[in-house]
Amino acid sequence: MKKQARRGTQGRLLADIGGTNARFALQAAGTSPKAFRRLRCAEYPDLISAVRAYLAAVQPARAPLEAAFAVASPVVGDRIRMTNHPWSFSIKDVRDGLGLEGLRVINDFEAIAWSVPRLKSRELRKIGRGRARANAPFAIIGPGTGLGVSALIPREKGWKALASEGGHVTPAPATDRESEVLGILRRRFDHVSAERLLSGQGLVNLYEALAELEGQTTRRKSAARQNMAPEKVTQAALERSDGIAAAAVAMFCEMLGTMAGNLALTFGAHGGVYIAGGIVPKLGRAFGRSGFRRRFEDKGRFSTYLARIPTYVIAHPRPAFIGLASFLDSEGV
Repeated sequence: MKKQARRGTQGRLLADIGGTNARFALQAAGTSPKAFRRLRCAEYPDLISAVRAYLAAVQPARAPLEAAFAVASPVVGDRIRMTNHPWSFSIKDVRDGLGLEGLRVINDFEAIAWSVPRLKSRELRKIGRGRARANAPFAIIGPGTGLGVSALIPREKGWKALASEGGHVTPAPATDRESEVLGILRRRFDHVSAERLLSGQGLVNLYEALAELEGQTTRRKSAARQNMAPEKVTQAALERSDGIAAAAVAMFCEMLGTMAGNLALTFGAHGGVYIAGGIVPKLGRAFGRSGFRRRFEDKGRFSTYLARIPTYVIAHPRPAFIGLASFLDSEGV
């Protein structure tokens, strides 16, 4: 009892560790996270160094004794290897190295799944029709540095979030044009996963493939590989300054709709499908005007089934922290 009281007094360390950035916060049980900081993973040799840099910057009155980390990688056993970053670490070594009494590490989209019941209506942007059903599963998908997938399933008391690597499934083309794009990408990759299409690099992959199909291989492909970062593709599409970029973003949104519809069918996600990650929120109103929702519902005999399921863009800037706090409240350390 004394140890639990001491932990509550000293608070929690929360971390959302992606392929590009590591984000940190402090949180006391029953309160909102605070003291947010974002550090670039590439600037630190390992996770412990990044955590120590964060704690040195915010200087908490007392060192946290318990922590929960969300990581963009599978969590199987003690050893974690990041999918899109060179960091690897032992959970036990990090716990001991930081002097923690308890550390839980979960998949980053498992953390976002835990956030969904706690998000307020103003933190969500609805896309299209549909109405959420109470006590029904949620599905979560999010293109960013990679492609995250999870689901939240109701149980007798509370919820259960599913850890998933659904971003690495093999996607099926829904149109002849998509078949042509996938054909080009199969020559470059031994496996064209959904993440090869629906992520930051996926936008560039789509841009390059469409440029090749348009007969602009030499000029466009060279420019894309040297200069076309994902944000440049998005910006050029929104400004309508590059037809290839506009076509790439349009295909991206439609493929995301197909994938989201697949998840809704797989999980029976009548609680809704929620879109997280860094890419879609930056598309703003253009995402609502895209073919996403049409593709989401485009399942033949099951189109009516999907029309009843709502889709939302998560507008909260840090849902993983809300989820990590919810996870600790429910599961403890």
